[in-house]
Order: sequence, then C-alpha cells, then structure tokens
Amino acid sequence: MPNHDFAYRSMGTFLNAPAVKSAPFGLAGVNFDGAVSNRPGARFGPQSIRLASQMLCDAIHPLFDIAPHGQLSDVGDLLLPNTSIDAMREALMPHACELLSRYHMVWLGGDHSVTLPLLRAMHKLHGPVALIHFDAHCDTWTSHFGELSGHGTWVYEAVQEGLLIPQATIQVGIRSSGERDAREYVNDIGGRIFTARQLRGLESASQLASVFEEIRARMAAAGNPRIYLSLDIDCLDPAFAPGTGTPEPGGMTSAQVLSFIEELADLNWCGMDCVEVSPPYDHAQLTANVAATLVWTYLCGQAAKQSRKAPL
Repeated sequence: MPNHDFAYRSMGTFLNAPAVKSAPFGLAGVNFDGAVSNRPGARFGPQSIRLASQMLCDAIHPLFDIAPHGQLSDVGDLLLPNTSIDAMREALMPHACELLSRYHMVWLGGDHSVTLPLLRAMHKLHGPVALIHFDAHCDTWTSHFGELSGHGTWVYEAVQEGLLIPQATIQVGIRSSGERDAREYVNDIGGRIFTARQLRGLESASQLASVFEEIRARMAAAGNPRIYLSLDIDCLDPAFAPGTGTPEPGGMTSAQVLSFIEELADLNWCGMDCVEVSPPYDHAQLTANVAATLVWTYLCGQAAKQSRKAPL
C-alpha cells in the first residue's frame, strides 16, 4: 500500500492483484460520475470492471505471451467527494501525484471529467504529454451545458492549459453530432482525428496499417514523447458496450480497439484510463467484460515491453 494517509475503498481487485509498493504498474478506481450529461452510474464502473477481470486472473495473453501477475498493484478506489467536480479534482490531485510517482498507472473511471486532473498531475511530474483519445465524442466543447467544465470539455481545457502536445494529440472513433468548431478542434490545433466513419471496415492490423503509420510518424516528429491513453468505453458501438452514459450508434468494434492497443504497445506509453462504464445500463456484463479485456491487454503489452528491457 502506498505510504501515505489517504484512504481507499477496497471492493476486490483487478486480476486479484494485491496492493504492494514495489510493483511497476498500479491501478486505482476514480469512482466519480457527478459530471455526466445523460445517464449516471459510472461511479460503479471500477467495481464492475474488477469483477469482470476475474475471468482473466490466470490468463496469459495470446499475442504478448505474458500476464501482469506479480507486476500490478491495485490500491482500490480513491475516496473522493461525489457531488462537486471542483472538490473531486482538488482531492484527486494529491492521490494522483503520489501514485504517479510510484507506478505506471491505470485508472478506472468514473466519468470522463476525471481525466483532466490526471493530466494535470502528469504535467506536474513530467510536463506536456501526447494523447491518444478513444471516444464517440470530441470532448472539446468550451462549456458543459452552461457550466464551465465537465466530461465534455476536458480535451479543450487540457490544450488550453498546456497539458498536451497539440500535434501529438490524436482522437479515434469520434462520431457524435456537434458544432464544427468543437468537432474539428483537434485537427485545427494540428492534431489528428480518425472518425468512426473513416475507420469503418478497417479492423485488422493490416487494414489499419496506414493509421498506425501516421500515429507513429506524428509521435516521432514530436520527439517520441510520453503518451497517455484515454479510453472512453463509448468509443465502441453500443452493440459491444451498451452500459455507458451516452451511447452513440455507428461506433468501433472491440476488435478494432484491440488492434490499436496491441499494435501500438511499443510506443512510449505513460499510463491510461478507461472511463464511462455504467453498470446500471450494462447487459450480461458486456461492457464490463470488454473494458476489463482492453485494460488487461494494455497491461500485458506494457509488461511485455518491460520484460524485453530487463537485464538478462
């Protein structure tokens, strides 16, 4: 357990991983959904993802031929205010800075408003980062239903605060309605948007090769910076992830997103979050299962990369 006085909730762990100080990878739940604009329930996401991960607790990844057993510390869910976004973000910052100083972190949301303070904490420790953002929504609105900040503004805020490297900011799966300035914001600042429409029919590694090449070229041009992965589960079509607050038809397949995570595992990742899993709207744990698999795949890819770096 991290050596501090912060309190955590424990409701079972991801892959049955204990809370330990010496693991290279850490995982924590950020169970806040006070900024949702449609259906609530994402505060219960961390618990449902952990439960779904039990099917993977003795599994070896078929591509990476490794599992993160013994390399992962699950510290539980952070105790945070659940009615005020400002109070939540203020309370989250010391937790995030402490954990980021110890681990390569994976965060389970929660709604997408939690990503902004995580990026602020990352910036405090490492400066601006690159971003690969999977989502149905651009999250670049300048206000949130009359409020200054919410789960649909965090990308805009992160850019305005200098937390992200604009030309290394990439969005994948965007498809929701919205005004042009919001929809094209990332393209306009020099980043890149791969919409769900553009990705239709492209699922395997070979079919997506040109997309991966462009992502790699952008990261190389930016000096191979640290890359943060923010994965809103509603990037997936509701057929694959019905349990989310703002579902959008016409989305990505689970195989598409797995291709991205698997094929780009060797990039300079510095952490990820998986957000917007809302168990009250899930069916047969479809959403929790795919979320657990995506997180597990990310961890296996990073564990494989670390094992290659280990001295013989």
